[in-house]
Amino acid sequence: MKQPIDREQMPYRFCAGVCLVNDKGQVFAGRRKSKPGVSQEFEWQFPQGGIDDGEAPLEAAKRELYEETNVTSIELLYEVPKWLSYDLPEPLLGKALKGKYRGQQQRWFVFRFTGDDSEINVTAPANGTHRAEFSEWAWRDIGDMPDLIVPFKKELYEQLVTLVRPQIEAEHQV
Repeated sequence: MKQPIDREQMPYRFCAGVCLVNDKGQVFAGRRKSKPGVSQEFEWQFPQGGIDDGEAPLEAAKRELYEETNVTSIELLYEVPKWLSYDLPEPLLGKALKGKYRGQQQRWFVFRFTGDDSEINVTAPANGTHRAEFSEWAWRDIGDMPDLIVPFKKELYEQLVTLVRPQIEAEHQV
């Protein structure tokens, strides 16, 4: 008989996430490659990924952004001053995130995109040295993002929007 997984005994995976903002105040959204059991309406998310041993969260955010989008033309606007976390739902516990983690704790950064849209390449990111995680991308209103992410990350995205929307709006006031 298989032992039940004790969520409380599993650690969180530490990650960095990026809100990339264009000159119109829109945010970059990447559409994750389709996975079985995930509705296409919930495939959109921000660039994010694990923090390597010895790596600072800001450096991880820049690296992940480059690996997933090819973007390097950025300026830091804001760092969310606290870690945000989500737990995996029971059906994914012990399967997703290499089966080792209960969820993720994420440090988020808002960057101004200073390049041209032609710099963005999600199908052959990191100049072709990284496996593509997105199938397409779009500039979106940040308020749309909680409804586009998988439901178990929705609360984290709602918190994130609350924390970063004022920074984005202040940056783009006329």
